[in-house]
Amino acid sequence: MPRGRYSLHDPHDHTFLGEEHFHCATGPSGWRYVSQLTDPAGEHIGSVDLTLDDLGRPIRLELRAANWRIRGAALDGVTWVRSDPTGEQAQEGNAAAHSFTGASPAFLVATARLLRPAPGDRATRVRLVAFTPPVLAPRTLDQSWALSDSEAHDTDNGPLVVHHYQVSDLETGEQHAVHLTGDVVLAAPGIELEDLESPPSVFDKG
Repeated sequence: MPRGRYSLHDPHDHTFLGEEHFHCATGPSGWRYVSQLTDPAGEHIGSVDLTLDDLGRPIRLELRAANWRIRGAALDGVTWVRSDPTGEQAQEGNAAAHSFTGASPAFLVATARLLRPAPGDRATRVRLVAFTPPVLAPRTLDQSWALSDSEAHDTDNGPLVVHHYQVSDLETGEQHAVHLTGDVVLAAPGIELEDLESPPSVFDKG
């Protein structure tokens, strides 16, 4: 079960935004990721709880940030409820999208798992609903993902395969690289892996 810590930064001016302390695990029916977020002063500011099925679809999502909470799942596209702590301002949403995304590294692993592009394949288009802290307001966006290459690195625990993805925002044309190994993000815009206590989980090839 990988357990570790990411540092989060503004992808444009590199301002330090805080840290995400996580653990995740694969299982016979999919993958689960749980994390707690802290601000630069170390104060708790939110959490992520995401479960995927074995096809990479989100069967349970719960996000907390500031005074907002999201609960969502893949249902008629994707469906979610955004609410305040009392539930008085609860609003349900639905979109013809494939999955969710947001600031957490978990969503990069989830999208890669959903698409599973192979080297040399044409870029795959995906529609996602994004929830961005601190207010977690939903926004639908389109991306394309392509697997640039994969590299095997020798470690004390055996070969570690690193996958390099090219991700494009189809609205703005902005492109960036995402580097994953198993269910851990090594680097992406605004995300750095600072600590990892155990090796990444290895997904099956299905």
